[in-house]
Amino acid sequence: MTSPVSPSDHVSPRTALPAAQYAASRHAAWLGAAAIITDEVGRVLLVRPTYREDGSWLLPGGVVEPGEHPHITCRREITEELGLDLPPSAVLAVHSFSPHHPDLQAGTHCPGEVRFVFDAGALTPAQAKAIRLPREELSEYAFLETRDAVQRLRPVDGQIMLAAYRARLGNTATAHLADGRHILDVPALDRHDVHVRYRPLWDSPLHCGPVPERLPVQQAWAWCFIPDGQVVLVADPGPRGALPMLPGGTVESTDATPEDTLHREAAEEAQLTLADPVRLGWVLDETGEVYGGVGPNARLRLAARVTAIGPAAVDPATGRPFARLLTTPAQAAALLGWGPPGARQAQLAAETARERWGLPNASCGAIKEIPAEGMRLS
Repeated sequence: MTSPVSPSDHVSPRTALPAAQYAASRHAAWLGAAAIITDEVGRVLLVRPTYREDGSWLLPGGVVEPGEHPHITCRREITEELGLDLPPSAVLAVHSFSPHHPDLQAGTHCPGEVRFVFDAGALTPAQAKAIRLPREELSEYAFLETRDAVQRLRPVDGQIMLAAYRARLGNTATAHLADGRHILDVPALDRHDVHVRYRPLWDSPLHCGPVPERLPVQQAWAWCFIPDGQVVLVADPGPRGALPMLPGGTVESTDATPEDTLHREAAEEAQLTLADPVRLGWVLDETGEVYGGVGPNARLRLAARVTAIGPAAVDPATGRPFARLLTTPAQAAALLGWGPPGARQAQLAAETARERWGLPNASCGAIKEIPAEGMRLS
């Protein structure tokens, strides 16, 4: 039997170029490597170079030297810039930068750049204290919430940082970017411009006993589990990005119990129908400033089963729809910016869901958005 002929078989071969001419015809670009490094509560580490006239900051990293692999560059630059040895664990983003991009510093003759952004993990307090900068190159460093970090970066650098960090948070595939923009499907965290917000109150311990009678309960929030062990987060959009929250809210005078608050808020914010809410504990708010300075009060933490998810709707309190995300409990804790106390609370919630309702531990997949039409739960 005669083999089929490909159309390309009829194309005349191109005359071979001399080696030097062929090499000169190949596309040339700079190579760079940078790292996403955070503290325990998810603030991103930036460094301020002494050589940038516009005063903009950078992720730790630098130029790939001839013959060097980008992951080697990343580790070397971290050691040179921070005095730490942090082996990169994953490629979070690959970015292609065109030679005429407006963020290119005036007078820089750049043929374009391909930058690899690696995950270099979260620093312990001891590691953060051990940072030592080369003062001739870097004048200072800071751990910043992403909403603040983008203000110190050039716009394209901010876009790269956000895409890379969200790839880590969302456990999505490597982000592929061109001039700061995704060239493939945009992940949910990027689509809704979700940021991590560090809230110092969550350094407070979770008290697992009953709330003392002297303390009014001002808030009720819950880890809301669907049957596969994932939890629902809502993200409230705003001018500086969307901030993730557990479903729940402020106890109103019309709510007979904090559990009533939870049912009402979960329905309004995320269109969730809940069952079997169980109290995990409470966090002490010593001042109550957010409520007008009411004094010491308790913020209740619960777990509940989600029995139905309806179509997306406008939240009556804000006049806008919230993004609805499905995450593992551990991913939720990272997005909430609660640090180690949040991780422990997430573990407690998952253990409670397993023991009370037989729910599995959610596999660490990519964070996804709940469809606008809602979901049917088995």
